[in-house]
Amino acid sequence: MQFFGGSEISPSPPAPTASGNNGHMLYVFNRNGICLLYREWNRPLHTLNAQQDHKLMFGLLFSLKSLTAKMDPTSAEKGNLGVPQLPGQGCSFHSFRTNTYKLSFMESPSGIKALLMYVI
Repeated sequence: MQFFGGSEISPSPPAPTASGNNGHMLYVFNRNGICLLYREWNRPLHTLNAQQDHKLMFGLLFSLKSLTAKMDPTSAEKGNLGVPQLPGQGCSFHSFRTNTYKLSFMESPSGIKALLMYVI
């Protein structure tokens, strides 16, 4: 993909390095925030115990979902920031990227939430 500046930008994630230090984490949460499944591959850094890590990831997910619902330009009723929503309600996000990782998110109609994190 080429933009006005003439620089070439690829929409795909960066290729894995030769050392293979790229980590992947998969989280599956139910609608109450309980982690049903957690798997990791080549995770480079372990700073928290598993329970704290799951709690922080669900909190991040809850906050981002609430923020995107509040900013949704298509919805007339915004509600209050931080109020739990029913599955499928509000504006949902699918992914975001920082210079350290990329997080992809999917929510099923039953409220099951799946997160895949790719550490660069």
